This record gives sequence, C-alpha cells and structure tokens, in this order.
Amino acid sequence: MSLLDTARADLRLGRRLATLRAGTLGLAAVGDPVARLFQAPWKHDPYAVHERLRCDRRLMWSRSGIWVASTYDDAHAVLRDRRFGVRLANGQQPFDVTGGPVHEGTEPDVLEMSLLGLDPPDHGRLRRLATPAFSARRIEAVRPQVEATATRLLDALDPARGPVDLVASYASPLPVAVISDLLAIPPQHARQFAAWGSTLGASLDGVTSVLHHKRLLRAQADLRALFERLVAERRADPGDDLLSRLATAADGPDAVTADEVVALAQLLLLAGFETTTNLIGNAVQALLQHPDQLAMATEDPTLAGRVVTETLRWDPPVQLTARVAHEPVRVGPVEVRRDRVVLVLLGSTGRDEAVHEDADVFDLTRPEGRDTLAFSGGAHYCVGAPLARLEGEVALRLLLERWPGVRRAARPEPRGTTVIRGWRTLPVRA
Repeated sequence: MSLLDTARADLRLGRRLATLRAGTLGLAAVGDPVARLFQAPWKHDPYAVHERLRCDRRLMWSRSGIWVASTYDDAHAVLRDRRFGVRLANGQQPFDVTGGPVHEGTEPDVLEMSLLGLDPPDHGRLRRLATPAFSARRIEAVRPQVEATATRLLDALDPARGPVDLVASYASPLPVAVISDLLAIPPQHARQFAAWGSTLGASLDGVTSVLHHKRLLRAQADLRALFERLVAERRADPGDDLLSRLATAADGPDAVTADEVVALAQLLLLAGFETTTNLIGNAVQALLQHPDQLAMATEDPTLAGRVVTETLRWDPPVQLTARVAHEPVRVGPVEVRRDRVVLVLLGSTGRDEAVHEDADVFDLTRPEGRDTLAFSGGAHYCVGAPLARLEGEVALRLLLERWPGVRRAARPEPRGTTVIRGWRTLPVRA
C-alpha cells in the first residue's frame, strides 16, 4: 500500500471506531447491558450486569443488534448446537470493524485462520491435528516440567523482603515457559512472547484506535514471521516437540497448509499462556478476597485443584464468546434468525443461581456440579483446557506450600478488558 492509501485506510478506520465508540457510550448511558459490559465502571465488575440479564431466563435482545445468552442452559445450548458457527455469511467474524478478514491488504489476523476463527470442515481438520498433543497421557507427562519451572520461578523471589508482583514474576512467565518448551521455542523469545501476548490478547476486546490497530498489526506480523521461520525449520529437520509434529503432520491425510500450521501454532502459544496467566491471577486474588478460603487452602495445598475449579466458575479468565446462527435456530422461546449473532456470557453461567447454590459465594467445599463453560463448549471447546488446569493446579499448590503467609501488599491493577478478565499487577507479600 502507498502512504496515501494507508492514510485513507487509517482515516476510514478512525471514523468507524469513533462511530462505534459513540454508539456504545450512548447505549450504555440508557442502560443497554451489552454496551455496559464494554464500558467503565461496569466492565470492572460485570457480575451485577450478568445478574440482571439472567432475570428473564431467556435470550435477551440488545439494542446493539445481537442476542445475549446469560443463563447456563441457554449458553450450553448455543455452544453445543452445530447450527451455530463463528463466521457470518459474508465470511467475516462478528464485531470486526477493521474491514474484513484481511484489512486493506494486511496479513490475516492471528486468530482468523486458527481454531477460534474457523467453522467446519476446516475447524475439524485443524482440531484433529492439535488434539493428540493435549491428551490426558501427554498432559500428565508435562507435570514434572511444570513443577520444575514453577519451583525455579519461586526460588528467584523473596516476598519477605518486599512486595512481589505475582503477575509479572510468576503467573505470566510460568505458562510462557511451559508452552514455549512444548513448542521448543528458543528461550530468548520468551520476554517478547509475553509482550505480543499482551497486545494480541487485549485485541479480543476489539480495536480501540488507529494506533492500537497499528501496534496489533506489527505484533501480529512479527509473531507470524517468527513462526513461519520456525515451521520451515521443523519441516526440514523435525524434532520431538509439538511444533515439529504440527509441521510434519501438514503432509498427512488431514493435510493442512503451511499458513494453517503457523496460525495454529500462534494460537497455541497465545492461548497457552494468556488464559492460564489470568486463571492463576484470578485464583490468587479470589483467595486474598476470602481469608477463610485462603486459610483452608494454605492448611491443605492439595486443594489447589479445587481452587482452580472454583475460580473457573466464580471468576473465569475468558468472560464471553460469540456464535453466529447459520440457519434459523430456536433457543428456548426465542427464534434466532440466520446470520444473527449470539453473545455467550461464559462468566455469567458460573453465577447462575439455577445451577449453583449461593452462586456468588467463592467456596472450596462446593460439591461438584455441572461442567463448567469457562473453556467454552461444543466443537470449539478449548483444546488446551487440560494443560491450563494442570498449570493452574501446580502453580497454586507450590505457591501455597512455599508462601503460606501470602497476603496483599497493595491494590492490584485490573487489565481493564472485557473478554479477557484478569489483573495487570497483583502485588503480594509473604
């Protein structure tokens, strides 16, 4: 693109964003709950908005032009119904304001060609490629590696000498190291991966400005260039790592293109630490907010698995996802027309009083209930969920064993995003 073409594209994007921002602010001001989920102060504590949405026990229509599924039953039905997909009839993904799947000649979005952005049959083909790497046997085999990495990170910290930011020092580097090891990514890229993950993860809330879009494209291009080089190297000289298996499987019966392998590897990297980082952070924050539950877990650190499960219900890192009706679908009493979008509030389903008794209470003694939707459901259920659970359990168990006196050192800083919920900083002492 010429400089003039780029300037024109930026101007058009800026106008679209300004229109969207003004519309969202206006809808939030008159009480539209969907608009409020993306605006302060409501987005910092979305659960009050969720509670209001669940009152009618049915899909709710937003003046932004979409349906909202807030109850467990409605969300479960939408996620598992194969008549719903992730793309509109024109091939675009919902809420894309940048001009389509490929904006003005730029490279495809990191998620556009990955599992998150594909419908059948392409989705199934790529999922079959990734699923074996996350089998119960393979994930359990990773446990010693996760424990060693968590121990190394904790050994380097001394919370008795001063505040430690648990996000920067532990919750973020742990999953970065684990997924990088699984993909055999050179260690010198770990810090850059964290920066790319922060940029791309925040983009799940949508592009907020022309400058944000440029930063996103730059991070996306840099990450893609690195993976293109690594995939080419592994295809030529494969090792015994996940990226090599993905690269060489491109020639098998479920043949995939090199671009698809690159997109899948990027998704595994970003989802592999973005979700887990915030799962760990949200779990620690939940314990700090509930001293009785913290005392219980400190006395018996083997409860770490329960902490993970209860956090996924009570304050999950991924708060929402979207589905598109590929044909008319009835959800309860509501008829969803073809090409209508349903926003599925994953975070709301865990607080559904019809499913969970005392749903607003964080309780490690809670009996097991229905399956969590924190990792989505149906065809797009998170393929890396077993790894995220394992990392969360190990991280919390070792933290509780090593730092039995962990407590808040200062006010934590929230991420300020809606789709991904977590903490930018979490200062603690022990």
